Amino acid sequence: YPYGGAMSKIWNSKIPGMNVTAQATGASVENVRLMNKDEVELALVQSDTIDFAFKAQETFKEKLTKMGVAVLYPELIHIVVRGDLDIDSFSGLRGKKIGVGAPGSGTEANYRQLLDVHKMSKDDVSAQYLSFAESADQFKDKRIDAFMVTGGVPTSAIMDVATQRSIKILAIPDTMLSILTNKYPFLSAAVIPANAYKGVTSDVKTAAVNAVLIAHPKLSTDVVYNLTKALFENQAELAAAHAKGKVLSLQGAATGISIPFHPGAEKYYKEKGILK
Repeated sequence: YPYGGAMSKIWNSKIPGMNVTAQATGASVENVRLMNKDEVELALVQSDTIDFAFKAQETFKEKLTKMGVAVLYPELIHIVVRGDLDIDSFSGLRGKKIGVGAPGSGTEANYRQLLDVHKMSKDDVSAQYLSFAESADQFKDKRIDAFMVTGGVPTSAIMDVATQRSIKILAIPDTMLSILTNKYPFLSAAVIPANAYKGVTSDVKTAAVNAVLIAHPKLSTDVVYNLTKALFENQAELAAAHAKGKVLSLQGAATGISIPFHPGAEKYYKEKGILK
């Protein structure tokens, strides 16, 4: 939501007559539904959710007809475990209580993908379907042993927990990462850098999805072209408003997305030589 607010501010100040309002929602899956119901014209969605929606898989009954604008930043899978527990891998979570995100959320889908590649069943773990904030609260009270968050680095729910409790973030080993990224091509290998969170002193290998800006097909080519152009021409402002604005790149914006681009975004990327 803060990233959306920062983008809206740029668009409203740089594009004459533009009026974009950011609204906080229940994350990727809800954003796709709001767009399918024509209630929003732009949305931030995880790349895996886009993939499911476009193919009408998972929780999606109707095929998404929306279009990509830009890949904005990676959202990394964080597997946070109590520091006092002797657990050093995902399979070590058998029999433990884990916050896995809200039902149908991108985080919960990532949890199921991890279960799958570790050949674990949902009965091996006591999954708690909690929002990030609920997970953080229950973790602090030791009501759960671990929780998962798929989000940018740093993610506030984890920063909050790390100031009050000792934590570990589990790494996904290379062999597992290659199985995971082969089976689920919208995932890519990523690293949570050392000291991103209090007490986590070395780099942690994990997987990531991308946060993608999508647009409603009814938006004109001109409007989406102007939105895309303003976003890249004012990146310094975006980076000043939000840490994740620093990782926006023209090269990265057009990769790691499995749906067609909106003609307006495509026009801008072709002008810049990013798309043929």
